[in-house]
Amino acid sequence: MDLGLKNKNAFVAASSQGLGKSVAAELAMEGVNVAICGRDKDKLAKAKKEIEDLSGRPCLALAGDLSVETDRKYICETVLDTFKKVDILVTNSGGPPPGKFEDFDKESWKKSYELLLESVISMIDYFLPGMKSQRSGRIIAITSQAVKQPVNNLILSNTMRISVVGLVKSLSNELGAYNITVNNVMPGYTKTERLNKLIEKDPLFLKAMDDIPLKRFAEPHEFAAAVAFLASERAGYITGISLAVDGGWIKSSL
Repeated sequence: MDLGLKNKNAFVAASSQGLGKSVAAELAMEGVNVAICGRDKDKLAKAKKEIEDLSGRPCLALAGDLSVETDRKYICETVLDTFKKVDILVTNSGGPPPGKFEDFDKESWKKSYELLLESVISMIDYFLPGMKSQRSGRIIAITSQAVKQPVNNLILSNTMRISVVGLVKSLSNELGAYNITVNNVMPGYTKTERLNKLIEKDPLFLKAMDDIPLKRFAEPHEFAAAVAFLASERAGYITGISLAVDGGWIKSSL
């Protein structure tokens, strides 16, 4: 299936590892010009090489922390200076630490807000004017299955990520007239470094597999394929949705 993505420009946030890297690689293999970013320069350089080797296309890699305003400004402005326009924005971030309500002070909640919600708002603010000007675009937020069904011991993530869903749905109503689609994708338990760390801290996370109808954790490329489809011309009439890529873990009917 031709997804109609060749020579589009995409910025994928938090993409030096994990789901972000997999999404960037998938888009690059579909012929997209991809920009990635991450805080760890060594991991970022490794991700850039992997994506270029897989796709045969150059990949723009920028170091920085998207939860920090100055870094975010540098990254987003450099992407715009290089590509001139961005057709596809994939918002993403690492997850906040696990824990219960009593484990966190006000500063922890503030940092969680900056990481999970403020950064998304700011990235959209940078790239939306160009999408509106060209009257086309794709905005895809990566959140979590927790926005539909909260995960135990992840109260920061459970709380902040649902706010992104409200933003996505509201923007989909506002931007449809510009041929800009806005969607949310909810990864389930996926084989990433973050999941490995959660399992190391609390081996009970492995029991989550018992609640997944497919009885396994997802591979990152399976999630990336769903994002690539939503970014494509084929998905031009899909907007305002929250798509679960969770192996059936979420038990609600809607």
